[in-house]
Amino acid sequence: MFIKVLGSAAGGGCPQWNCGCSNCRRIRDQDPAVSARRNDSLAISPDGARWALLNAGPDVCLQTESHAALRPNPATLRGSPVEAVLLTDAELDHTTGLLQLRQGSAIAVYATSPVLGALEGDFPVRRIVEPFASFAWQETRVEESFPLFGGQLSVCPFLLGDKPPRYVDSGNGRPSYKESAAWVVGYRVTDRRTGGTIVYAPGIEIWTRTLERHLADADCVLVDGTFWRGDELILLGVSELDAADMGHLPAGGPNGSAERLSLVRARRKVYIHINNTNPMLAQDSPERQAVERLGIEIGVDGMEMEV
Repeated sequence: MFIKVLGSAAGGGCPQWNCGCSNCRRIRDQDPAVSARRNDSLAISPDGARWALLNAGPDVCLQTESHAALRPNPATLRGSPVEAVLLTDAELDHTTGLLQLRQGSAIAVYATSPVLGALEGDFPVRRIVEPFASFAWQETRVEESFPLFGGQLSVCPFLLGDKPPRYVDSGNGRPSYKESAAWVVGYRVTDRRTGGTIVYAPGIEIWTRTLERHLADADCVLVDGTFWRGDELILLGVSELDAADMGHLPAGGPNGSAERLSLVRARRKVYIHINNTNPMLAQDSPERQAVERLGIEIGVDGMEMEV
C-alpha cells in the first residue's frame, strides 16, 4: 500500500490567511525552520494506479495536482485515478473538497450515518453535487470492515469521538442521525497482499482502549497533533475554547498523546492535523525536540510511505 500525505495542517492550513502567530509569520518570512502546510488529507493506493482520499478539504484540487500519480491520465479527456473518499467526520475542513470534486467524476464517498446525515441536512453537500456528479454515498459502521479496490485493501472504521460539528443544530426535536455517537472515526487500513497496516486518526477526543487496540500492531500510524497544550488558543487570546471543547487531545503534558504514542510499537509514528499555533511545527522549538526524542515524526506535506 502506498500512502501520500497531501496535507498535514489542521483547519485553515499554515499559514492561516488571517493569523499572525509566530509560525505563520515565520513562514511568510520564508524561515526554513517552519514549513507551509495545507489542510489535512491522505491518499492511499494498493497499486499506485487507483487512489482513495482520506478526507477532502478546501485544498483538494491543489493537493491532487501536486502529485503526478493523482492527476488524470493524459490519454483521456476526463477522468481521475481518485476513486473514493473516506470521511473521518463532517467538519468543514474535511468535507468542503467534495464540492470541488463534482465535475462529473464517479466517486464513492464513505462515511458514518451521522456524517452522511449532516451532509444531507445541515450542510447539504449531497444535494448540491447531485446534479453534477455521480457520487455513490456509502454508509460505514464502526468496527465493521469493508473492502476497497475489489478487496485489495480492507478498511475498518473505529470510534474516536462523539462531537458533532458546530454547524449542526443541537436544538430539540433533532433528527435521529444527530443522536448517533459515531461522529468522529479513525480508519485502520490493511493491504491484503502484504499485510501492511496503517491507522489514520486525525481527530482524537480522548485516548481510549479502542484506539490503543487499533494502534497496537499497525506498521504506520498518523494521528491527531492539533494542539500542543489544551489552553493553547486561550493563551493566545484568539478563542475561549480549549482543546477538549474542540474535540482534540493535546500532544504535550503528562496526559498528552505524545507520551502515549511513544509506547506504540509502529515502525513510523507521525503527527498530522497540526494547528498553525502549535509550537512543535518549528524545527528549532523545544517541543519539536521533545517529540522527536520520543521517536515521533512531525508530518509534512508530500511525505510518502509504503507498507
